[in-house]
Amino acid sequence: MELRDNVADILERETKSTILSWLRRVDAEPEIITVRLSDEERCAHLRNIFRDLVARLRNPLPLGTRALISEAADDHGCLRRVQGYTPAMLVEESRMLQVSIFQTLQDHLIDLDLGVVLKDVMTIADEVDSQLAQSMASYMLEASREVELIRP
Repeated sequence: MELRDNVADILERETKSTILSWLRRVDAEPEIITVRLSDEERCAHLRNIFRDLVARLRNPLPLGTRALISEAADDHGCLRRVQGYTPAMLVEESRMLQVSIFQTLQDHLIDLDLGVVLKDVMTIADEVDSQLAQSMASYMLEASREVELIRP
């Protein structure tokens, strides 16, 4: 019987191409590209997000369990606030990340162990949403700090 790749292996191997796919989607989104950033600035957080995601896939938690705190997600939320993103832009970025990840898996479906794909896809959605929630929390904290600085 031929050994198949697991989702973590494919995402680890295809991180760069998945990030490029995500960047193409973001670059095509008129609202997001109103915030002028270099490709490097726009993608800076993604390598760490993928590292966290692959670690979660390799060390699964029960679905719905609060994921481990992600420093990358916290930093990302604060940075996007400073860069001028809106909360909706953060959500859209996250949505496009899930689409890009799922497209990568679709492109490599023949290589995957189909016995675990559904569980891993649910884990990916759970982890990406958890990281979005952490980014949003740090974004809002940064916003409240800005308000405190403005108040007399």
